[in-house]
Amino acid sequence: MRVLITGVSGFVGTHLARHLAAQGHQVSGTYIRGAPDLDGIDLFDVDLLDQAGLTHAVASSQPEVIVHLAGLSHVGESFARPADYFRINVLGTENLQNAAPGIRLLAASSAEVYGAVAAGDQPIAESRSLAPQSPYALTKAAMERLVLAQGAVIVRSFNIVGPGQAQTFALPAFAMQLAAIRAQRQEPVLAVGNLSARRDFVHVDDAVRAYEVLLAEAEEGGIYNLGSGEAYSIEEVLQRLIQTSGVSPSVEVDPERCRPIDLPLLQADNRRLRKLGWVRSRDLDDALGDLWQSTLAVGSTPNT
Repeated sequence: MRVLITGVSGFVGTHLARHLAAQGHQVSGTYIRGAPDLDGIDLFDVDLLDQAGLTHAVASSQPEVIVHLAGLSHVGESFARPADYFRINVLGTENLQNAAPGIRLLAASSAEVYGAVAAGDQPIAESRSLAPQSPYALTKAAMERLVLAQGAVIVRSFNIVGPGQAQTFALPAFAMQLAAIRAQRQEPVLAVGNLSARRDFVHVDDAVRAYEVLLAEAEEGGIYNLGSGEAYSIEEVLQRLIQTSGVSPSVEVDPERCRPIDLPLLQADNRRLRKLGWVRSRDLDDALGDLWQSTLAVGSTPNT
């Protein structure tokens, strides 16, 4: 299958590209700000706001399906940059649609579109009405409406974690600080945000296998939750990561790391995905172990 991945240089994109190529698919991808190290994959340096560039990438790669991962994805940052999030996540997706009429699309959305859901109504099913509460979530909900009108498949990801994730996200940021403390380049104080929120974590290896299943089995216009079906508090996950690291820091809340809105609980009902044949093979401890080892491998810098 010929697959074009937008945002191929990102966390999920690089893992997905390598996995699909290893399975014999013909993979190409778009990126910005530095070409990824992806042997055998045709790469196009193009922004979602560049209509002509997207059209060229699609015409050159001739994909049978596009996996749309590109966009801005940080909930906290979106409160400071709502206009940028709208332009890239919504208008950029519209540009992609215009560049690829009639081509099947798998679009990455987020569990954040569900908003605040009572614990008694969780795990959350795909039939749940959307109630986005951040600029990021609003743009993802708008993106969904755009692409569903053309029969796209929606993947609502919960918290994907593993090696290679940007250090602007909570768990990689924790790992970076722990590595710096371990190397005595930072005082043994770990700065954190809200630790009470509970999240559903899935290893990136399982996430890319979910995309592979969806490429083969998803129904047109289908919406699928991508999550483990289990939820853990950020505090519990942090303690597991601390145990993995072998470091014993004190933990202090940094108000700058707290979001204006932080949903108390997000837990996936993943039965629709499992019915397609997806099976989770890696657990949270696997994800944290792989994240920690990758953090040590690339080095770390003190928290400033």
